[in-house]
Amino acid sequence: MKLELRKTNDGSSTLYIPEMDEQYHSLNGAITESKHVFIENGFHFHKAPDPSVFEVGFGTGLNCLLTAHLAEKEKRRVIYTAIEKYPLEAGITAKLNYDRWLPVNGKKLYSDIIDAPWGEQVQVSAWFTLLKMNADFVSDYWNLPNGCDIVYFDAFGPDKQPEMWSAELINRLFEITLPGGVFVTYSAKGEVRRRLLSAGFTVERLPGPPGKKEMLRGIKVGSKISLPKN
Repeated sequence: MKLELRKTNDGSSTLYIPEMDEQYHSLNGAITESKHVFIENGFHFHKAPDPSVFEVGFGTGLNCLLTAHLAEKEKRRVIYTAIEKYPLEAGITAKLNYDRWLPVNGKKLYSDIIDAPWGEQVQVSAWFTLLKMNADFVSDYWNLPNGCDIVYFDAFGPDKQPEMWSAELINRLFEITLPGGVFVTYSAKGEVRRRLLSAGFTVERLPGPPGKKEMLRGIKVGSKISLPKN
């Protein structure tokens, strides 16, 4: 798969896939999008002192990096699991500049995350434990960690990878999410919202990051919610 390095509007970089006409992060700002969608409306929204995070679409490791940094800064002991079918080569991730937005240890932290072996739980820091799963979310959805507090859903868009956003997979994510747990994604499509509702999440439309009007957050409150008639 051919990848092109692109600079986004906040100065952070992302990767563009010509054959899909898709990029890993918003061109309006990779760091900005990640912080807004996954950190502010997911990690910081959930108040568990020791949260378990599950990410669909590890990609460049940006969401993982920002979460690991905050785990250390805020002294929250995080168990982080991510699933990715196509891990990026270290030579590619080495060209990304995310560590520049973190303190002096940002480069080492990113390197430790990227270099962590796949399929093995690793203690990246005193406050951050990581398991990277090299697996296909679509076919291996049954083999997911149970008891998640926060789900980062960062797959490519429903128009690019519709199979990743199916009702069956959303239902599975609801099953593994603890009561009070949250699901966050940059997508605000009606079909995604309806599938979240059907699975049992209470769904909020929130202001989106730059370039997007809205995003979605689902909260598991423990009771089934009917689909809206419209």
